[in-house]
Amino acid sequence: MMLARRKMAVGELAERIGITPANLAVLKNGRGKAVRFATLEALCRELDCQPAELLRYEPSDPSLSPRVVISPTNHSSMTDEPSETC
Repeated sequence: MMLARRKMAVGELAERIGITPANLAVLKNGRGKAVRFATLEALCRELDCQPAELLRYEPSDPSLSPRVVISPTNHSSMTDEPSETC
């Protein structure tokens, strides 16, 4: 939704934050294993948002480390279309 409000394509956001569109898609779809603080800072700067609008804590298997994932499913910051949740 933030991208749509700013009339910004995913490719343009990727260029502005210095990562490939493919890597941004990995983050956007919740498949990323990690995100650099510099990338998170650039996302927040370009989307004019706070990290909490992009991240969510997702408990994992107790034998594994917990995950913090970029989550456009709960936060509409990086989605191209309006979401019912936010």
